[in-house]
Amino acid sequence: MTHLSPPIALTIAGSDSGGGAGIQADLKTFSAFEVYGTSAITAVTAQNTVGVRSIHAVPIAIVRAQIDAVVTDLRPNALKTGMLTNEGLVCEVATAIREHRLNRYVMDPVMVASSGDRLLDSGAEKSLLNELLPLTTLITPNLHEAAVLVGQPLKSLKDLQAASRNLVERGAGAALIKGGHLEGDAIDILWDGSEERIWRRPKINTTRTHGTGCALSAAITAGLAHGEDLGDAVNRAIQFVIRAIRTAPQLGSGTAPVNHSADAT
Repeated sequence: MTHLSPPIALTIAGSDSGGGAGIQADLKTFSAFEVYGTSAITAVTAQNTVGVRSIHAVPIAIVRAQIDAVVTDLRPNALKTGMLTNEGLVCEVATAIREHRLNRYVMDPVMVASSGDRLLDSGAEKSLLNELLPLTTLITPNLHEAAVLVGQPLKSLKDLQAASRNLVERGAGAALIKGGHLEGDAIDILWDGSEERIWRRPKINTTRTHGTGCALSAAITAGLAHGEDLGDAVNRAIQFVIRAIRTAPQLGSGTAPVNHSADAT
């Protein structure tokens, strides 16, 4: 009896010992979408639902070796990046993506943890824009990350629209700005250079939101790995994350993780 091979996705990101974000969240999300997940770990963090206690960056050569080992044997149909820690690593990942000619790349520009802990040094921010952004199919910053990348605070839908266009003009294939921290409704805006889509919904009153950004970008990556077009992949991922938040159990004493096993259909 033969089984069809599932599509493969690669995540290049940090490890979350609490299991709610990072590599762990990505692999669980890939599995929910019936995608075979591979990984290159960029950092080992000691964290839980309360916060990040310690970060150990994996040597750049070891991160590159992980990427090379995966893509030469288990070539991904799509990939994503999360926590990249420093400028040297950002540049090395960009080089690997170019040299291996990897496509359907989603960048989750992880800069600050939900707890407020900084996860990216300031020197790496320019490299994200100059080296990695032009390689992306999509960048998925939250409100705070987008504000850092475009250099000004975002406080309205118009600000989100301007930021999405700014990022595409600077090289992104498309930009999805996550406006969950705006006053009022939660708003997500997608701009691909020619078409704009907006998702607006009432906010869900909960603290069970750890790993939402990782789950969203991983779900989009999974959709792209299945061959979905970008708009469909983003829409399906947003609906998945809504279900993941609504069905999240209360785990830990801080910001509980979302339910990465939520229905992906």
